[in-house]
Amino acid sequence: MSSPAYTVVVPTLVRDTLADCLAALVAAHGPRPAAIVLVDDRPEPDPAALEHALAVLGELTDRTTVLPGGARGPAAARNTGLRAVTTPWVAFLDDDVQVGPHWCDQLAQDLADAGPDTAAVQGVLAVPLPGERRPTDWERTTAGLARARWITADMAYRTDALKQVGGFDERFPRAFREDADVALRVLGAGWRVQRGRRTTRHPVRAADRWVSLRNQRGNADDALMRALHGPDWWEKAAAPRGRIRAHLAVTAAGLAACALAAAGRPRAAALAGLGWALGTAEFAWARIAPGPRTRDEVTTMLATSVLIPPAASWHRLSGAWRHRAAPPWREVAR
Repeated sequence: MSSPAYTVVVPTLVRDTLADCLAALVAAHGPRPAAIVLVDDRPEPDPAALEHALAVLGELTDRTTVLPGGARGPAAARNTGLRAVTTPWVAFLDDDVQVGPHWCDQLAQDLADAGPDTAAVQGVLAVPLPGERRPTDWERTTAGLARARWITADMAYRTDALKQVGGFDERFPRAFREDADVALRVLGAGWRVQRGRRTTRHPVRAADRWVSLRNQRGNADDALMRALHGPDWWEKAAAPRGRIRAHLAVTAAGLAACALAAAGRPRAAALAGLGWALGTAEFAWARIAPGPRTRDEVTTMLATSVLIPPAASWHRLSGAWRHRAAPPWREVAR
């Protein structure tokens, strides 16, 4: 029995990792993709910057199409790629992963094993961590992707099923929660989502010390998930609940300390300030203890642990207001 035809869609910002991603795909043994669609999601696409990555495609060059994404985020970029797909299956890869040497064979088997009621088959991610030391906070965060459900770093969808639910919700502007949202909608439409056997490597990309602070913007996406899927969406998606309640409490304590001090109530301000300090210290130690505890890592954890609670609270509350009446996502065909 021949394997189902599939198209590979890769949304990209044309990072240095793209060439390695495509080279691994070219080297993988097994049935080749019928097409590869790269969606260049930079604000001002520069074809010259793609030349190095495209050069590794070899025999797959003629099957590859590059489309502009319009800098609207990975959800919208995947929808752009989806509209160009004519095969029964579409396999989404992120531009910072490297498929395994037998990925094409394994994908073909995953798709052949999928029953008629299976809409998607998730790949198995491996995140390599340093063996000579404890991982940093950022490395541990990245390693969590290996345990995430429905992650589109390597996810194959039945094309018709994905189009049936309208594709990815483009109100998710980041690579965060948009994969869980579409999977919940697919499940809600009566399809199944299963885990496959193909393997893909997800290296830890370089990041500066403020990456954890920037990631707090994802709290607004959590607010959108709540609006769309209800307050129990965490359980439906088997997602970690996170520390948003603690962040809200610590931030409230800090604001109360400032307000009480300004109102001339030093004793109450001191108590509120103590609550803020204890909450912040607990959060910082929870991040420092499992790490390498180098000077740079400890400094980063201390600085960001002070800033993260108010940043997380702001994004969550502003997201809740912005998405308070968010309607269900509709068809994306244009």
